[in-house]
Amino acid sequence: MIHWALIFLIVAIVAGVLGLSGIAGVATNIAWILFIVGLVVALVFLITGRNPRI
Repeated sequence: MIHWALIFLIVAIVAGVLGLSGIAGVATNIAWILFIVGLVVALVFLITGRNPRI
């Protein structure tokens, strides 16, 4: 999840530099949501003591 969040963040930065504000806003929102979901999943694994399989 964090990997995809970073990818969408990079897309948002590139789109923002190119002046595509609509695409940058959407990519930023997707990156934020994926980051939060990934953080929650990581905390659940930390609390339960399970190792995520990559």
